[in-house]
Amino acid sequence: MKKIIVLLLCIFLLAGCTEAVKTEKIHVTAGHEMQVHFIDVGQGDSILIESPSGKTMLIDGGVKGAGQQIVSYLKELGINKLDIVVATHPDADHIGGLIPVLDNMMIEQFYDSGKVHTSQTFEEMLTRIDEKNIPYHVPKIGDDIVFDKDVNVKVLNANEQATDNNDASIVLKMTYGDVSFLLTGDAGVALEKEMLQYDVKATVLKAGHHGSNTSSSEEFIQAVKPEVTILSYGEDNKYGHPHAEVVDRLQAIGSKIYATADLGTITVSTDGVNYAVNGKETSRVETGNKPSKEVAPTTAIEIVSKDLVTEIVGIKNSGQQAVSLKGWQLISIEGHQVYNFPNLSLQPGKIIYITSGTNAREGQNYLKWTTKQIWLNDGDAAQLRNEKGELVSELE
Repeated sequence: MKKIIVLLLCIFLLAGCTEAVKTEKIHVTAGHEMQVHFIDVGQGDSILIESPSGKTMLIDGGVKGAGQQIVSYLKELGINKLDIVVATHPDADHIGGLIPVLDNMMIEQFYDSGKVHTSQTFEEMLTRIDEKNIPYHVPKIGDDIVFDKDVNVKVLNANEQATDNNDASIVLKMTYGDVSFLLTGDAGVALEKEMLQYDVKATVLKAGHHGSNTSSSEEFIQAVKPEVTILSYGEDNKYGHPHAEVVDRLQAIGSKIYATADLGTITVSTDGVNYAVNGKETSRVETGNKPSKEVAPTTAIEIVSKDLVTEIVGIKNSGQQAVSLKGWQLISIEGHQVYNFPNLSLQPGKIIYITSGTNAREGQNYLKWTTKQIWLNDGDAAQLRNEKGELVSELE
């Protein structure tokens, strides 16, 4: 009888100890969730991280026009201060939206690739940082960014000497417990190959360069083995992102694909053990260029030339009548920078040239926009809009 009582007592104590262990595990994870928001900014990148202890990090901000949208999103989440802001590289579709963020949010630290760019957007960003006395850092490969004691943030790439903006991209691997995120900016295939010397395996991959085939090589995808891949790109974008071969590679390894163009902002939540995505898997990702939904009105005015290096855009009147350009605009799509035409008429058969950059000139048939660099050398579409805001001509 005593043996039975002792046995029952042991069983009771063992059950109690087991329950205590379960309770302790729940206590550790409850309220200690990290959220990573891949914000829908159209054709661009912007990622917000909320750490388990409530720290915040914003990586990139899309184009300048997306900045107020990001500020509103942050404030809806009750965020009025950012502990860290990272500009992965100086392309306008990554840093443009950071300017309104700098204007409206308190920022403790700013990390930049250090890659110098002469664009107006980049200069404006640096001016804001300087005016607000925000601590400015250029990280090195192998650095750990101090963010949250439970989250490791490792720099896998940062190159201020890169000849190409994309190759300067700050690439971060962020690990919380068993769940990791690889955030690649616009890192290209050559850069991916260099990073293979590090541990790039990750639970969640933010695919490089918006799903372009200039990134996400088969070798890299095989090394990362992402369970989830986020594609951040704009619907009906002119680049044809995401490219079919990238989608095929991801699907071949069984990665679940989520696209901001399909689902809007995507949030991945994790307690360091499990994770959840607040959207459905994109079962079929559209690839390739789609025709523009905007139909240009019939006009004899068109953009006939665009030199991104010398920063000269030619506009011609191919019609039989003079056309007033008062209220018209020339737009750099990547930086969303706008030139407003003066009150002038373009005569039949004549060409005018809009100039910018250090060699900008004016006089005769040349109009001076600014001495700052406007056009991105690695690709920037130009749009011409009339006084009603209608798209008249576009040159990619």
